[in-house]
Amino acid sequence: LDASAGIPGGPLAGHTARVQDRLASQRSFPELVETIRNGPPRLSPWAIPALDERANTVEFFVHNEDVRRAAPDWKPREISAGLSDALWARLRVARLTMRKVPLGIELARNDDAAATADVAGDARPGSAGETPQFRMTVRRGTPVVTVIGPPAELTLWAMGRTAAAKVRLDGTDAAVKMLSQAHWRI
Repeated sequence: LDASAGIPGGPLAGHTARVQDRLASQRSFPELVETIRNGPPRLSPWAIPALDERANTVEFFVHNEDVRRAAPDWKPREISAGLSDALWARLRVARLTMRKVPLGIELARNDDAAATADVAGDARPGSAGETPQFRMTVRRGTPVVTVIGPPAELTLWAMGRTAAAKVRLDGTDAAVKMLSQAHWRI
């Protein structure tokens, strides 16, 4: 638990790295997966279901996708409506992670994966199923870029997996370029 404080970086990052290295050297990859699968120890605060869900839904989803998408020939998977809704609800954290990005950012939920499946941006406004279902202002400012995609892809994008996320950026060319060059983290 104490090692989690160093995840965002800062003065405790070294302690976090040492704990992670120690745990990784003590167990094989399948053992680490089994440890996570079994859940937290009974006396851990993360054993409280609501706290575990709040803290780990996005974390586990993103790292699972990191592993999946690192494989050659990976294919997008179907995400349940419940997980999509949970990921969408957790995207509010992007307000914190992107607070220093020098332009406005809006997330637009579009559960039609076909409309954003082509990273090159072949889906255009007005396409069948293109109207986003929900919007969330992440950062106020001008110019504004709207990031459009299903909650799973928006989550990956907001967590810094911008190259792997299948989203569409809508804004002026200059604003999209500025956002594409920006960096953020927790």
